[in-house]
Amino acid sequence: MQYLFTPPAVVSVTVVGKTEQFPVHRIYCVGRNYEEHAKEMGFTGREPPFFFLKPTDALIVADEGSTGQMPYPSLTHNLHHEIELVVAIGFGGKNIKAADAYQHIFGYAVGLDMTRRDLQNEMKKLGRPWCIGKAFDASAPIGPITPAAQAGDIAQAELFVQVNGVDRQRSNIAKLIWNIAETIEHLSAAWTLQPGDLIFTGTPEGVGAVVSGDTLTGGVTGLTPITVTVV
Repeated sequence: MQYLFTPPAVVSVTVVGKTEQFPVHRIYCVGRNYEEHAKEMGFTGREPPFFFLKPTDALIVADEGSTGQMPYPSLTHNLHHEIELVVAIGFGGKNIKAADAYQHIFGYAVGLDMTRRDLQNEMKKLGRPWCIGKAFDASAPIGPITPAAQAGDIAQAELFVQVNGVDRQRSNIAKLIWNIAETIEHLSAAWTLQPGDLIFTGTPEGVGAVVSGDTLTGGVTGLTPITVTVV
């Protein structure tokens, strides 16, 4: 088959202990999935889960021992960090029941859902989509994927992010409003999940601004941590 121009390369993420890469299909993100974060955003209660997407070229892969470089994005003066557990789908499906969800998971990674908060808030006020606040270039730094069998008890894992060595966010995956299995059930009712899909599962309280020169270090118990510098 001939193309008018060279197709983009496959976007992929390193896998711990393997030479093969994890090819990425789609990036789904869950909004307001920790109660305390929902409160700091002005919401309360266990609302039905909702989702947004990022393009695959939003990914910055920061392998173990390396520091990812995230350009400070245009148009914003209020770039926020959001630390998240990322679920990597290895076996797709539609209308997956929560009881079967873990059979579809390949592994887990540490991710950052970077947000142009001022632009997101403006879109909220106008009742418009958030894409400009969430789905911009380099907005999804991610560490290597750890296969599920090696990740330990991920449902009880601690997650955190530090900025220049100072704690900003620290919580536990057990505090998810919609847990991993429930999230997959809801998500797969709306979209057919495919091998290669990534799910950013939501962020806890403590989100805040970063500026050029800041270094973010994030982790989830049992997974390879991530380090990213804003440049």
